[in-house]
Amino acid sequence: MTQSHPRISKAVIPAAGLGTRFLPATKATPKEMLPVVDKPAIQYVVEEAVAAGLDDVLMVTGRNKRPLEDHFDRNYELESALQKKGDASRLAKVQESSDLATMHYVRQGDPKGLGHAVLCAAPHVGEEPFAVLLGDDLIDPRDPLLQRMVEVQEQRGGSVVALMEVAPEQIHLYGCAAVETTEDSDVVKVSGLVEKPEPADAPSNYAIIGRYVLDPHIFDILRRTEPGRGGEIQLTDALQQLAADEKIGGPVHGVVFKGRRYDTGDRGDYLRAIVRLACEREDLGPDFRTWLRSYVAEEM
Repeated sequence: MTQSHPRISKAVIPAAGLGTRFLPATKATPKEMLPVVDKPAIQYVVEEAVAAGLDDVLMVTGRNKRPLEDHFDRNYELESALQKKGDASRLAKVQESSDLATMHYVRQGDPKGLGHAVLCAAPHVGEEPFAVLLGDDLIDPRDPLLQRMVEVQEQRGGSVVALMEVAPEQIHLYGCAAVETTEDSDVVKVSGLVEKPEPADAPSNYAIIGRYVLDPHIFDILRRTEPGRGGEIQLTDALQQLAADEKIGGPVHGVVFKGRRYDTGDRGDYLRAIVRLACEREDLGPDFRTWLRSYVAEEM
């Protein structure tokens, strides 16, 4: 029988990366601010957190990330100009980002890995369970992954990771989970985790994607976690300790996601995400799909 656990209200979004895969575009512009159609990628992530009921958002940033703060702040000069022009539609879009959530910011300082970025959130999070959303992964709002993860954590306690089946030859790009089935078809119990294993050493083809709901005991483990793969403090290594000993902070479960996910951390996938989302827009889709069919036909 399941039991109720504390309600989650806080989300942490690590956004201190340098975005080197998108140079030179990210030389002076944070990669999280690159547009996906007409909204920066980071806004989709904040909207997802808010849709799951998490309206207290802490963004872990670094140097040259000030545009992130500016985007979620008010821009009175722009709002005034749009108001004078009577452009209510664009004014609403500008105000939308500043009204989304209660935003907080902390700087990571040294880029010591995802685990270290999450640890930077400890003073803000305190002793509550919380969510972590990575900005490179966009989850289609029609597939409410985070809401399901919050539900599982509130029922079962401990921590919850998002899992997706990938081809065996791709598992070395992800953290990988060893799993056991549960009575829920979309929920598995995680018995072990490995960061970016070679295909022959992978315990499964379940890859960890960029959504986590974490028990606050993760902070104590991260403080003791030594740098791992790539010389960085890996969140996967800390979660492995939780999975190995439930007495520390409860069990680790995984929600198996089979919905629509857009990876904006890779240049090719970023372009595909823009095309997919543009095709599905009511205002852009019809004309864009017509042009796209014509373009593909000509190129073929």
